[in-house]
Amino acid sequence: MNRRSFLSYGIASVAAFSLNGKPAFANQSSVRIEAPDTVASGQEITIKLHVSHDGNNFIHHTDWVYVKINDQEIKRWEFGAFSTSESDNFTREIQYMVMTPIVITSEANCNLHGSTGISEKKVMIQYCGCRGKT
Repeated sequence: MNRRSFLSYGIASVAAFSLNGKPAFANQSSVRIEAPDTVASGQEITIKLHVSHDGNNFIHHTDWVYVKINDQEIKRWEFGAFSTSESDNFTREIQYMVMTPIVITSEANCNLHGSTGISEKKVMIQYCGCRGKT
């Protein structure tokens, strides 16, 4: 292949990728929180964080995920170039004893593109309505 052909193919390839309109394998990390809407006071719940980020590799990956309850950080997971998450979509979970209504917040971050923002889930206390009855 001569130099002219090589340049022509190179320019055509770059143009084709550029006209695609969206970056290939590049996005921000996001979290979806899974938890019950209501629970009895004193009940332990499982909180699942479903993390999504396309194209995790040693250069471009989710580098951290946290979960907070009522603005207090409960757990943080950190990832690096040689310790990335197990896949593009992964789940982390924690157990938490609910005594009063809570607000769960979580966020994940891509080391190159950032985060889609903080996700929030409210868990309310289910009252029995049996006050004063014997």
